[in-house]
Amino acid sequence: MKLFAIVGAALMLPLSAPVLAQAAAPAAAADQDMVITRAGTQPAGKGPAQNFTGSVRVDPLFVAHPPSAASAAYVTFEPGARSAWHTHPLGQVLVVTAGAGRVQQWGGKVQEIRPGDVVWTPPGVKHWHGAAPTTALTHIAIQEAAAGNNVAWMEKVSDEQYGK
Repeated sequence: MKLFAIVGAALMLPLSAPVLAQAAAPAAAADQDMVITRAGTQPAGKGPAQNFTGSVRVDPLFVAHPPSAASAAYVTFEPGARSAWHTHPLGQVLVVTAGAGRVQQWGGKVQEIRPGDVVWTPPGVKHWHGAAPTTALTHIAIQEAAAGNNVAWMEKVSDEQYGK
């Protein structure tokens, strides 16, 4: 009977460990309140001409709340509009929500993207993204900051690079 009690306790330990960890973890976060950012309360901005070609609108979704370093925005590109080449120190996720667009990694081929597609760009990978030539594109861009920076902008994408 003792053997069954020891085996039973040994089997339950891995199952109870996550529960015990959860019970201990929230204590540090309990001093913080949830933050709700209401839709339409953050001003949209025009994508700066030095970082974009064509008409681009950036609608912030959320800023980083330490200790998290993640932020996100809806980015809408009018037909033919695109970002300049750039990198992200901790990578970037794009979630395509509307329209049709293009993405390209340095040295790679231009790829089409559509609603529902999710694009992961690893840290430090030079890339660009934007709308298709005749169709607008909206995506959610999610990235994290490292040492206060979430993007390093580079040269603009040429018409030849965009048209490939």
